[in-house]
Amino acid sequence: MKAHDGMYIAGEWRPAAGSDRIEVVNPADEQVIADVPAGTAEDVDAAVRAARAAFPGWATTPPTERAALIGALRDAMAARKAEFTEVVTAELGSPTGFSERVHVGAPLAVSASFAELAASYAFEERIGNSTVLLEPVGVVGAITPWNYPLHQIVAKVAPALAAGCTLVLKPAEDTPLTAQLFAEAVHEAGIPAGVFNLVTGTGPVAGQALAAHEGVDLVSFTGSTAVGRLIGATAGAAVKRVALELGGKSANVILPGADLAKAVAAGVGHVMNNSGQSCNALTRMLVHRDQYEEAVSLAAAAVAPYTAGDPREPGTRLGPVVNAKQRDRVRAYIAKGIEEGARLVAGGPDAPHPRGYYIAPTVFADVTPDMVIAQEEIFGPVLSIIAYGDEDEALRIANGTVYGLGGAVWAADEETAVAFARRMDTGQVDINGGRFNPLAPFGGYKQSGVGRELGPHGLAEYLQTKSLQF
Repeated sequence: MKAHDGMYIAGEWRPAAGSDRIEVVNPADEQVIADVPAGTAEDVDAAVRAARAAFPGWATTPPTERAALIGALRDAMAARKAEFTEVVTAELGSPTGFSERVHVGAPLAVSASFAELAASYAFEERIGNSTVLLEPVGVVGAITPWNYPLHQIVAKVAPALAAGCTLVLKPAEDTPLTAQLFAEAVHEAGIPAGVFNLVTGTGPVAGQALAAHEGVDLVSFTGSTAVGRLIGATAGAAVKRVALELGGKSANVILPGADLAKAVAAGVGHVMNNSGQSCNALTRMLVHRDQYEEAVSLAAAAVAPYTAGDPREPGTRLGPVVNAKQRDRVRAYIAKGIEEGARLVAGGPDAPHPRGYYIAPTVFADVTPDMVIAQEEIFGPVLSIIAYGDEDEALRIANGTVYGLGGAVWAADEETAVAFARRMDTGQVDINGGRFNPLAPFGGYKQSGVGRELGPHGLAEYLQTKSLQF
């Protein structure tokens, strides 16, 4: 696609207020593929005003009509699936197959789910002598990350539209082309002018202006815990709602009796997919000490097919990380793991290719729970294998970080796995390889965030409650 030289505001592409630009770099070869406007507070203000003007009409649009338009948006995205796949691969570096199946496939499923929910959701209920109304919060400021550029947009935009809210989207500066392509789909779907608006820009300028704008009623942010704290403080000072989906350090707990080979292979794949750039990646594998060395050998074998390579090549399973800063950050963590005494089973800090932001798929053994690589979010293809003695110790390790976003439990039977999962301090747990469910709530405990995304729980984030007494 050709990058738009403007912002999508009030149903049209408008010139940016300033002249600053953001270069979009292909992380596989470090070449600049496009540039987009770097939005200012003036651009954000224009977009918020457009969303505010469109809000009364959209809020009173019958839910069935909103549902039909969300369905039309889903169809517009599906018609351009190949283009979305190409754009995500170009600006994120995700392998083409993964881009098609997950980066584009999941948002299509999520948008379809919200089209159905918008038509069936109970926006009104009777409680005693009262009628309780669930009404749209108002104007939403949506700030999305680069690691799942289309999915994170859809996970915010679709429920907000279903609820009757209007939006201003500020996407990550590394992946703005996906957001521009999404805006084209919004326009093609016939969603009314001003209901959805797009401002590209940096976090400290456009993102901060959006979070602080007095015309925004709710800020929905996905990104790092550090930035989430700033967003939360800004919104809190203005007494406005926030939804925060932040960092993670998820545990993959393999209990005795589980299918060890299947659990290890699935865990390795979970970390290597998307080059480890998933906030709920299962980066800590917990294995009973009696099976530890076997698990380490299985992990070394399972990681072997994940050779870092050109994401456009059909057989590539591991692409680059998104940018040079991220590459250097991940390599520093790998070096730290070696320095702390962890045993390097696969990979390491050396660059596997002379060009591109590549990281060798890395597995550490002999990791202790207090090591930096076991506590901090690395956001790269790095797995730490940790030994435990009994279930109580495994639980202490699994819960022993400031995060609580995702997790997994493998056991000989579902009952044992569920009993352990109930004790975990985390928002979502996969049981014996449980599959993605677009209707299940996703979000974190502790410093992994506030609120939930997806399904009816995600829709509820964009609603406020009014009761009528009779």
